[in-house]
Amino acid sequence: MMTSKRLLSILKHSKLKTIYRSVTTSWSPVGAAFNARQHRKPDLLSKNGGLFGVPELSSPAGFEVAQDKALKETVRLVDEACTGPPGAQTVQTFDRLSDSLCRVADLADFVKVAHPDPAFREAAEKTCIKIGTVVEKLNTNVDLCKSLKDLLDNKEVLSSLDPETRRVAELFMFDFEISGIHLDKEKRKKAVNLNVNLLDLNNEFLMGSHLPNKIDERALPDHIRHCFSIDGNYIQIAGLHADSPDDLVREAAYKIFLYPNPELLRCLEELLACRNELAKLVGYESYAHRALKGTMAKTPETVMEFLELLSEKLFDRAGKDFDMMKDMKLKLNPRNKELMPWDHPYYSGVLRAERYNIEPSLYSPFFSLGACMEGLNTLFSQLLGVSFQAEQPEKGEIWCEDVRKLAVVHESEGLLGYIYCDFFHRPDKPHQDCHFTIRGGRLGEDGQYQLPVVVLMLSLPHPTKNTPTLLTPGMMENLFHEMGHAMHSMAQRQENCQYIFDVVCYENYLFQILLGTRCSTDFAEVPSILMEYFASDYRVVNQFARHYQTGQPLPKSMVSRLCESKKVCGAADMQLQVFYAVLDQIYHGKPLNQSTTEILKATQEKFYGLPYVPNTAWQLRFSHLIGYGAKYYSYLMSRAVASMLWKQCFQKDPFDREMGERYRREMLAHGGAKEPMLMVKGKQSILSSANGLGIIASRAGVSHHCI
Repeated sequence: MMTSKRLLSILKHSKLKTIYRSVTTSWSPVGAAFNARQHRKPDLLSKNGGLFGVPELSSPAGFEVAQDKALKETVRLVDEACTGPPGAQTVQTFDRLSDSLCRVADLADFVKVAHPDPAFREAAEKTCIKIGTVVEKLNTNVDLCKSLKDLLDNKEVLSSLDPETRRVAELFMFDFEISGIHLDKEKRKKAVNLNVNLLDLNNEFLMGSHLPNKIDERALPDHIRHCFSIDGNYIQIAGLHADSPDDLVREAAYKIFLYPNPELLRCLEELLACRNELAKLVGYESYAHRALKGTMAKTPETVMEFLELLSEKLFDRAGKDFDMMKDMKLKLNPRNKELMPWDHPYYSGVLRAERYNIEPSLYSPFFSLGACMEGLNTLFSQLLGVSFQAEQPEKGEIWCEDVRKLAVVHESEGLLGYIYCDFFHRPDKPHQDCHFTIRGGRLGEDGQYQLPVVVLMLSLPHPTKNTPTLLTPGMMENLFHEMGHAMHSMAQRQENCQYIFDVVCYENYLFQILLGTRCSTDFAEVPSILMEYFASDYRVVNQFARHYQTGQPLPKSMVSRLCESKKVCGAADMQLQVFYAVLDQIYHGKPLNQSTTEILKATQEKFYGLPYVPNTAWQLRFSHLIGYGAKYYSYLMSRAVASMLWKQCFQKDPFDREMGERYRREMLAHGGAKEPMLMVKGKQSILSSANGLGIIASRAGVSHHCI
């Protein structure tokens, strides 16, 4: 039965290749889908199928309908979990409960920041708060917790569960514990109220961190006003303009964009205080101790030891990098020779360009978006047996006409899931490249597989009439990075899953709570950072980098120069990331009775190398404090693990199918089902000693690998 369904799926999606055959281009269907402008005929007859094919979401009012439907299902599933006998079915009911809420909440979480229609964004935001409030109440529901505890305390029942089902049960119990299930009724109620308050504060800070700052146009010299957006008599500054060759433009942007907003400062102070109060209430020393409980690092002490070791290894090299930037600034602008924070991105880029002649405009013609997507398609096809196939969205399915929909199809398993590619710039769209899980994959009670759905969001320039979207090398690397997240979400579908090196097989239920990136935060970035290594390898780049007009391949010497250039000022760039990670740890550690700006100033002086600028508050633009609170170090630790993986698995041959299958089977397919460090051969105890931390710190400091 399953085999015939797979065959039908493969045949169905093979037909999709014909959709773009009529495009007059040499690109494959995937390349054509991204290099050609979308021209969809108005469809006045078809019924609006709703966002992501959810019928209720054909209008903003549908969010309330979908929300109410999920909440009714929640009541039923809670009753089922509390009244049924303990067993595997209990855990499956918990996962169904989680899935019912997540299918609405995750979708709303994306729509509230990305939909161009304010009415949709507002409706989605209300749904996020409503569902979030219900989740916090469920996390302190004593009867619900007891049903799970009865299962975990029953040795006979527990021994009958397969490892993944037991892991899911333990993860749900962990959620109960960190939410304060052990507290008395009044304290549990207080914990819920604190969590609900945090939902509002998180949203307020996240929205405020992306808003532009305004200044009277007369405050800026005439000759630089044209560099910024003008709104009546005001100039709007929505970013740091880090690439501007004009020192004054960068300085003005830095000082104005980072000028302290009193309301946002209050919001951040309240947010951090609320997180600390919640952590203390449920029994932790600090919010960082609570947040890191289920990660690779385990404790904030381990994280700080790692960051301090890394800083120690970087600091001298970073100092030399800053000296080089200072010399370059003196050469280009003798009247203003002090190196400031707004100079770091610009002058490091100048040094790279001068030393290796890597002007982005020389590379972009070889990196059309279609070519890059073909490259990813080729790589995944050879490595994992997975290909992309462009699909035509149904009416109402997408939120903007330039969104592309890809089916992800395995050569033998059939359809794995869908990726919606929201790649192009538009007003009010967040500028941050990111990955959103819309729906988790899971095997349902009826034997049908619920396909995972994700969105990749970039902010690329639109193609023109004669020119496709051309990517800079940095944009191309970011595309590979985000696609690493997407494939992590797609790779879970296997009915039989082998455990690492033990080769223990069992029938897999496939829980959505364990899907791909729903794993330890400091492991979730490993697959995406590993993709950056593929993007820097000439053997991979040579497969797709072709001039969009002539078809000429990108010369190997240009790839080598690009790769070598990443080592220039690499220590200073990583030192900046260490500063961000340390700041995050201090903010979420034990309160210091200092303002967030005072903490920023002291931390910058110790862990960066460039001076703090008075009357600025960079922390108010640190949006990662929301999704990565106490976990920003994850990028650095994941980079270390990804470096190990590349060296051990793919450096010899980036297209090694046997190694690719093993990587999927032993790492990607598990999602959150296995302790991350157990998925890295021989590294089970690497975080348990200073020597092990030193190894990871050294690996994190290694520059990009080049071939």
